[in-house]
Amino acid sequence: MSKIRVGVIGAGSWTVASHLPNVVRHDDAEIVAISRKGPDMLARIQQEWQVPVASEDFQDVLNAGIDVCIVGSPSGLHYEHTVAALEAGAHVMCEKPFTIDPSQAWAIDELRRRKNLEVVVAFGWNYRPMVRRAKEMMDDFGIGALEQMSITMSSVTRELLSNTGAYPDAAPETVPEHGTWTDKALSGGGYGQAQLSHALGLALWLTGARAQGAFALMTAPLSAPVELHDAITYKFDNGAIGVMSGSSAHLNAWGNRHSLEVRAVGSDGQFLIDVEREAFWLHSEGEDRRLEIPDGDGIYDCAGPIDAVLAAARGEDFVNQSPAELGARTVEALDLAYRSSEAGSFVTR
Repeated sequence: MSKIRVGVIGAGSWTVASHLPNVVRHDDAEIVAISRKGPDMLARIQQEWQVPVASEDFQDVLNAGIDVCIVGSPSGLHYEHTVAALEAGAHVMCEKPFTIDPSQAWAIDELRRRKNLEVVVAFGWNYRPMVRRAKEMMDDFGIGALEQMSITMSSVTRELLSNTGAYPDAAPETVPEHGTWTDKALSGGGYGQAQLSHALGLALWLTGARAQGAFALMTAPLSAPVELHDAITYKFDNGAIGVMSGSSAHLNAWGNRHSLEVRAVGSDGQFLIDVEREAFWLHSEGEDRRLEIPDGDGIYDCAGPIDAVLAAARGEDFVNQSPAELGARTVEALDLAYRSSEAGSFVTR
């Protein structure tokens, strides 16, 4: 059988560090085309990964005849690039945040349904074994109607978001362009877009919640062009309430480990998931249920979304743990937060 032809739009630092290696792990997949800005780095990546087509024009990637497209471009371009890839007939793995504008996110979901194609959002934690098992337990037992949810996240982004350094997990040979993260036209914002998109991808996936309104406070120390810290209060569609906090941690604190915890209380029970301490417990139907989780299972990687989109290209049965519909709900929640912070008031969808 011919190999799955993979194209990459936006071969930036994280794509080189994570997505390209995760594609070539699969013997039946090959990277046939890449695009990015900057001819020198483009040529270097082309040579290193032995890619036949390399261009600064993303249309050349689509014209290469691809089955799968990895969209790793700046967030403000995700809509244009994802739509173009779907129109070209490719399944898509799109980096988070999915889009900046909620209407664009929902439009992508509608388009991929009409095209009968899969869109996988790069919420890597959703594919970790502990989260997969947690989702199965939530589907089997649940907590009833959501009443309250709290989300807390902290990660090493002070340098990245203040234009004073790079993200520690990025490929050192392809340092991220600061504008990708700190030019609001491209990034949509700071810590919320860069990291809380992950937190929402996890929390809204486990609960099925959809944000209806928000009040947010954001702060930008270090004279940063975007916010480093967030404090957000949410109201959800069913009347439930919630809070989410996000903070840009100091470099090398606790080994640069991500901290992400979600707690929720519902009408019939409650749960806790903590990827830093690798814990999940669920109280439902009057019983406590806990997962036995091996060490390291909460450490972030983005292999799962790549595995999923390649499974879609093979026509295999698989569970999309980060579908476009989920991506759209995360975009809505972030859009509410940024609009509220700017307005200084509670805003609704």
